[in-house]
Amino acid sequence: MSSLRFAALEKLADRTPNWQTPPSSKISDFFGENVFNLEKMQEYLSKEAFKSVINSTEKGIRMERKVADQVASSMKAWAMTKGATHYTHWFQPLTGRTAEKHDSFMEPLSNGKAIETFGGGALVQQEPDASSFPNGGIRNTFEARGYTAWDPTSPAFLIGKTLCIPTVFVSYTGEALDYKAPLLKSSAAVEKAALDVMKYFDKNVTRVVPTLGWEQEYFLVDSGLFNARPDLVMTGRTLFGHSSSKGQQLDDHYFGSISDRVMAFMQDFETEAHLLGIPATTRHNEVAPNQFELAPMFEEVNIAVDHNQLVMDVMEKVAVKHNFHVLLHEKPFQGMNGSGKHNNWSLATDTGVNLLSPGVNPKTNLRFLAFFVNTIAAVHKYDDLLRATIATPGNDHRLGANEAPPAIISTFIGSQLSAVLDEVERKVNKSKLTPDEKTDLKLRIGKIPDIMLDNTDRNRTSPFAFTGNKFEFRAVGSNSNCASAMISLNTMMAEQLTRFKNDVDALIKKGEKKDDAIFFVIKNYIVESKRIRFEGDGYGEEWLKEAAKRGLNNVKTTPYALDFMIEKDVLTLFEKHNVFSKVELEARYEIAQEFYRMKVQIESRCLQDMVLNQIIPSTVEYQSTLVNNVLGLKEVYGAGFKKKCSGQMRIIEEISERINFLQEKVEEMRQARKKANDIHDVAKQAKSYCDNVFSCFDEIRYNIDKLEILVDNEMWPVPKYREMLFTK
Repeated sequence: MSSLRFAALEKLADRTPNWQTPPSSKISDFFGENVFNLEKMQEYLSKEAFKSVINSTEKGIRMERKVADQVASSMKAWAMTKGATHYTHWFQPLTGRTAEKHDSFMEPLSNGKAIETFGGGALVQQEPDASSFPNGGIRNTFEARGYTAWDPTSPAFLIGKTLCIPTVFVSYTGEALDYKAPLLKSSAAVEKAALDVMKYFDKNVTRVVPTLGWEQEYFLVDSGLFNARPDLVMTGRTLFGHSSSKGQQLDDHYFGSISDRVMAFMQDFETEAHLLGIPATTRHNEVAPNQFELAPMFEEVNIAVDHNQLVMDVMEKVAVKHNFHVLLHEKPFQGMNGSGKHNNWSLATDTGVNLLSPGVNPKTNLRFLAFFVNTIAAVHKYDDLLRATIATPGNDHRLGANEAPPAIISTFIGSQLSAVLDEVERKVNKSKLTPDEKTDLKLRIGKIPDIMLDNTDRNRTSPFAFTGNKFEFRAVGSNSNCASAMISLNTMMAEQLTRFKNDVDALIKKGEKKDDAIFFVIKNYIVESKRIRFEGDGYGEEWLKEAAKRGLNNVKTTPYALDFMIEKDVLTLFEKHNVFSKVELEARYEIAQEFYRMKVQIESRCLQDMVLNQIIPSTVEYQSTLVNNVLGLKEVYGAGFKKKCSGQMRIIEEISERINFLQEKVEEMRQARKKANDIHDVAKQAKSYCDNVFSCFDEIRYNIDKLEILVDNEMWPVPKYREMLFTK
């Protein structure tokens, strides 16, 4: 019997809601209270300093040192009124989560006393040890220096008694070692390209920013049950577990009533999120038991990414208070829906216009059509790059199963908008548009807002779907940093808009009118990008065959999908727009391959340990009980005992067969791991782990799951699905 498992189950009855009392009954009263936002800057800074900060954040104008000193002093003064004693440069290394090193405001004096101080130098730059963060060979492990540099576009905030300052993280030689630096560069690239295009439509626009509205899915598991599962603790997912007789098949959890205990966690967590200025507005039960989702309002992409990273951190801390553990793995339970992080992306202007939202007249809808079609064209050209950005070991389990989109990248725009594009393609078929054709087209696109009212259904199997006024990249994994996908999307959109501007200008120089030139170019893009558009069921066998005919790749595993990152056209793309250098891109490729290898290695070792140290001993113990039972029956029934014990004998025999298989397969897996470890090329090693080590998992799991339904419940060593998925 597993005492740890049953002790955890007994404690479930003691879990009572721990309702957190928010600072006020109105969220608006305390929203952003722990953020040094523009309102607080205006209160603490001089007019000149405040203007300098605005110029720095909105126009990229370099901030003078004296202004940085004033900002630092004001940050410290504000933070200390909230009880802060330390500060940290908060950054996002390539581990996928956040990092911080705390320093005290306190500075000792020679007279034995101390003062609190925080200057512009400490605000603008810090030097954390960079030697142990992933760098992909950019630097030697014995070289420790790295720099964090303040990002003034993202406001500082308080966590506990620490002032957290969002920063970029770079190596001593200047290469980016984080997600934020390339994200900011990609945003600048797409803004420049979009502003050039906007000269055709509205010359009053001076800023275009990519926006992001993420949706975060997650599971909650009782802490006691979590701690009794070594696989959950070590890998974030269950490496085995027989399906529960009741799972998600009744759809009764989806949007169902939220239990008191979960609601207590949600309220507590959302209070912390709102204090940090995170505009979390939506919460609900997801499809799988114990699966949930939260979503905020749209924000500028840099802020949105920071907030998502904060959410994952704060969520995990708050869950502990409620005796929960948050599972952010993409597929913690086999046979259940996985968890994604849907990235809803668009472009917005400083005049309040969403460029992917249709307007009220043909002119504004021509603008919408231009940005809409260019997005599709960008996805068409760089579909493999998008696949690479979502390639993680966790996401390999999720893509293509239980409502997650497949590994084939395609776009869904709905039948009505498809009809609009088909109409443009049909009408624009000559060197010049006739007045009637032009009128027909303008009338047609003038009806786009009305058309879209009837085009609200969503294709849940599409990885990149248009959903009314944005594109939803549904294939991003729940545990990923949103920035990875957004960096690629921003950059490829920058390239596509640059191409669009060049193509339109070339036609105008040849004498075409502006609107005609825009129509001609849009028509060409519609034709060339048709292969990426798909309106049907992404799970169907027909789509697999059709996608292959169209030349769309279906790469299901991470090590092979990552190869798209280092293709020549991708390197050219990132170098051209100054987002990644060749060294930086190749480093990220190497880091991602190594991460895959390490994750599978950890899972393999954990699976081996659990089989040899828990599953087989518990199974043998139960088998011994059956053997003793048979021997006892033999004494009672004599020669006729076999007929009386046929059921027990079958179980004993099956247990022996499955134990033997497990021992052999685990040894095969261990040898495959040993062989892979001897490979020195990082990518080849990751592929060996994928092909030869990970490939053993399913057969091992299958036999463990069969044993789970044979062995006495009280002898099974770890919590079962039916115990973990229905805790209240």
